[in-house]
Amino acid sequence: MRDRLLSIVPKDYDVSTSATPQQICSYFSDSQTVGAHFGVVLVSKPGAQVEVATFRSEAVYSDGRHPDQVKFETDPALDAQRRDFTINGLMEDPVSGRVLDFVGGQADLASGIIRAIGPSGRRFTEDHLRMLRAVRFAARLSFTIEPNTLCAIRNLANYICQISAERIREEIVRILIEGNARRGFELLDETNLLAFILPEIKALQGVQQPPEFHPEGDVWTHLLLMLAQLHKPTSTLALGVLMHDVGKPATFRIADRIRFDGHAEVGARMTEKRMCQLRFSNEDIDQVTSLVGNHMRFKDVRQMRVSTLKRFLRLPKFEEHLELHRLDCMASNGYTDTYDFVRAKLEELSQEELRPARLITGNDLIQAGYKRGPAIGRALDAVEIGQLEGDILTRQQAMDRAKSVLDQASLSEVPIQTKQNPSKS
Repeated sequence: MRDRLLSIVPKDYDVSTSATPQQICSYFSDSQTVGAHFGVVLVSKPGAQVEVATFRSEAVYSDGRHPDQVKFETDPALDAQRRDFTINGLMEDPVSGRVLDFVGGQADLASGIIRAIGPSGRRFTEDHLRMLRAVRFAARLSFTIEPNTLCAIRNLANYICQISAERIREEIVRILIEGNARRGFELLDETNLLAFILPEIKALQGVQQPPEFHPEGDVWTHLLLMLAQLHKPTSTLALGVLMHDVGKPATFRIADRIRFDGHAEVGARMTEKRMCQLRFSNEDIDQVTSLVGNHMRFKDVRQMRVSTLKRFLRLPKFEEHLELHRLDCMASNGYTDTYDFVRAKLEELSQEELRPARLITGNDLIQAGYKRGPAIGRALDAVEIGQLEGDILTRQQAMDRAKSVLDQASLSEVPIQTKQNPSKS
């Protein structure tokens, strides 16, 4: 109902009814209970599945997530009272089309306000995740959080630590990708939630940067400017933006100027640790840590060997690396020369030039009389570098380069004979 009143196409529909789960199942033969305790039934029809919930009221939430007890109701007003925010407590009568508003949701929609239903503190002690949901809704809809609701979140922010990592992860991602990510993180900070869920991001505040490269100010300001530029990003790009400078506080030093030596590598390790704690998939962790760990390499692209540059350009999902670099530039000095250079190289180089077909394999070298081992891999790597550089074009040239590497490795492994000093009597 909320989205329809805001002229937003709803992503899904919540259906509530006075019918009990048993009655719903009797009406729809293909239905199944998915939350019997909460009165939720999944009704399946060709091409669609709809969750239908019985009106209910709820007892206390001892675990900060689920009510200890629910009571099925026939009055929709009682069902509305258990919901989180007034704008989410609106219903529509499907027959008459009349909006049912028992909590003042329409007025708050019109005023752009996120307000907890009933006592704010109670709503957030019932389900602590609602605090993050308040931030997400306020950011996505460009609403403000009502003062009492905001105060309650600030006072109870530490309760968010009791929520599962998976639920926190999903809210963080949604704040990043659903729109207005900058406002979302400003609100996370304003509500005190940021320090509990992402302390490494909170630590960016007040970390100064060299003004000749970052006239915008400290690292926190730089991050907010980048978040403001995100437009329908992938989750991994958004997370890469969020985490790209987390290594700066730990590497801050002042020499000839402010420096952050090795902050990309430090940041990649910090990113991996945090994403593991938040139970991200291995695929997402690999991509985001790669984004963080490689984001400073763009400054060296003009000095890279041809083979090094080509390997850089063929990193998985390189378009995300390039976009992260562009956002980084636009949120600092605004120079995009390097971005333009890399774009031009990508257009210039064919896939065959970036990923040349292998001319020889490890089996070829073994058949030529060489032993299995790490040296085989180094030899093949040397061949690929030669191909990328344009020095190796034929199979014979590849074999010659590989044999040279392997023969050198063999010589280095020959033990050096030394005379032993005679023992003194």
